This record gives sequence, structure tokens and C-alpha cells, in this order.
Amino acid sequence: MLLRSYIFKRVTIVGVGLMGGSLGMAIKKHRLAKEVIGLSHRQSALDQAIKNKSIDVACLDVKKAISNADLIVLAAPVDSIIKLFSTINPYLKRGCVVTDIGSAKAKIVEQGEKTLSAPAFFVGSHPLAGSEKKGVIHATEDLFEGSICIMTPTKSTHQVAKQKVKHLWTRLGMEVKLLLPEEHDEILAYVSHLPHMLAYGLMESVPTKYFEYASKGLKDTSRLAASSPQMWNDICMANSKNVLNALDQCVERLANFRKAIVSGDQKSLLTHFNKAQEKQKKLQSPSVV
Repeated sequence: MLLRSYIFKRVTIVGVGLMGGSLGMAIKKHRLAKEVIGLSHRQSALDQAIKNKSIDVACLDVKKAISNADLIVLAAPVDSIIKLFSTINPYLKRGCVVTDIGSAKAKIVEQGEKTLSAPAFFVGSHPLAGSEKKGVIHATEDLFEGSICIMTPTKSTHQVAKQKVKHLWTRLGMEVKLLLPEEHDEILAYVSHLPHMLAYGLMESVPTKYFEYASKGLKDTSRLAASSPQMWNDICMANSKNVLNALDQCVERLANFRKAIVSGDQKSLLTHFNKAQEKQKKLQSPSVV
């Protein structure tokens, strides 16, 4: 009887870091797969994933990990995901569904549909969950609960694959939204990629010698700069056009602040601050939007 509750017999997670490890934990918690396989090129990550019960079986061998899986989740940085399609393709069984958790969808979806022998069974995903921490040691089974997952199916996506992936994220407690890959990338440039760029820029700007005087405000504002530099390098390169547009608009707003301060225009400065504050209030209360 228990087998009937499983959506998948075997799920293989490629990459067992914070996200992949948390996904494995969540899948096991909600009994969505009979067996969870972890694939990594690092034995230490696999050992930790086994230790904290993120996965059932650890694999260093691609063929062994991929061959009999019903679902493959590419839980790796954007650049790695793009390269992984050709790596896993020879070993995918018929009807195997492939998804990912990458933060820039257009290039990933394009490469997946171009490389995979059964492109209709690939569905792009981006769970908007995570942490500035990294490594499977920080994985948690409830990381995805109460968050949004954006799926980016295309006109060629098979409906069965789409529904299975949607059901997966829904069962993990996520609200699923469907967007075109290009729409996803434009939106995320503003709500995710830009904030990370600003956090990195902020920390580059603050002299280290002043850190002993830093308040909690600086630590809170700069928290995102603790994220993986390599991961954000890959995201910026993969979504460069949209990231540049978002940065340009932000620079323009900062220039307005600078102009008002230089000219002593308090009225203009307060207007900009008030506009920003009102938008922040709406962000904190989505029902107001």
C-alpha cells in the first residue's frame, strides 16, 4: 500500500549541496520517492548527505546514478547545469523526467531542449528558496515550505512531465507559478539578482577598518554577499542583459539621491525616500499590491 503514495520510484539529485541536500530531505519527508540517489564528484559531500539522511544512496558514477531514475533534478550552479545535459543524456531511460533548480532559465531551457534526446521531458524549475549558507551540512527538510517555485515549460514540454514536476513542488509546500524562461529572467534580475549585486557592491565600498563600528543594519543589508561568488558569477553571465538593465536603473536612482544631496534639495531627497518606503511597505504586504 505504501508504494501507492510515491510519485517516483527513484529520484536522482545531481549535486548534493544546500539545495540538493534539502530537496532530498524534503522528498523523503513527504514520501515522494521510494529511493533518493545523490550524484556528486565530491565524496565528502556524499558522505555528509548520507550522514544527515538527505539521500539513500551515494554515487560518484554518472551511469549508475542516472540509468534507472524516474526523475533527475540538476541541483547545481547555472553553468554546471548547462554542461550536465550532455553528461546525463546517454543514460536517461525512456520517460525519465528532468528538471533543474537554476536561477537563470533561458539559457538552461535552450540548452536542455537542444541537447536531450527527449527534450519534451525536460521542465525548467526555479524554487525561490535557499540561504546564503552553502553545503549539505546546512540542508534542512523544510527549506522549500511556504515559498514560490517558478516553472518554465515551453510549447514543446510534455504535459505528463509538466504535471509530475508541478506535483513535486506542490507536495513540498511550494506555490507554483508558470512563466516563460525569458519572463523569469527579466523578473529575477530585479527581485533576486540585483539585490545580490548591491550587497556585493556595498561590501566592496565599506572600508574594513570601519567594521568594528558596524551596526546590525550593515550586517542585515549585506547578508546576501555571503553567497557563493562563483554561483553569482555564473548567474550574471547567463542573464547578463537583464542584470545590466536592472543595474542601470538602480544606478540612475542612486544618481538622483546624489544630485539631491549635492544641491541640498531636501524636498527631492525626501520624495525619493518616501516613494521607496511606500514600495517597501507593499513588498511586505503583498495583498496591498
